[in-house]
Amino acid sequence: MNLIAIGAGIAILVGLGAGIGIGIATGKAVDAIARQPEASGKIQTSLLLGCALAEATAIYGLIGAILIIVMLG
Repeated sequence: MNLIAIGAGIAILVGLGAGIGIGIATGKAVDAIARQPEASGKIQTSLLLGCALAEATAIYGLIGAILIIVMLG
């Protein structure tokens, strides 16, 4: 049972990486918009696409953790 909890905990750490990545990307996008306000539309589009992909990896980690708990628990 302990190994199942450890495996689920490791799988859920994917969310931590995704959160850090989204934070860094948002900060860089804000810097880019501050430097070049006329390009804000393109920057926001790229930012939203990148955030969606990063969030998808976090959801995959959550699903993996749930599957580990349900299937092996």
